[in-house]
Amino acid sequence: MSQDHLIKLVSVGDEKGVGKGHTYYSTKNKKSVERKIEVKKYNPLAKKHTVYKEKKA
Repeated sequence: MSQDHLIKLVSVGDEKGVGKGHTYYSTKNKKSVERKIEVKKYNPLAKKHTVYKEKKA
């Protein structure tokens, strides 16, 4: 995986703040996506799906 296209996805936690700060690394097609990514992924610390937002890697 190329380091040039790598982005960092950071969890905002659940409604109680559990799991905040857990990270995933992924890639993004920067030509077709111009805004920051926000996705729901599984958070093993909170043991449920939470929102992940793109941050600077």
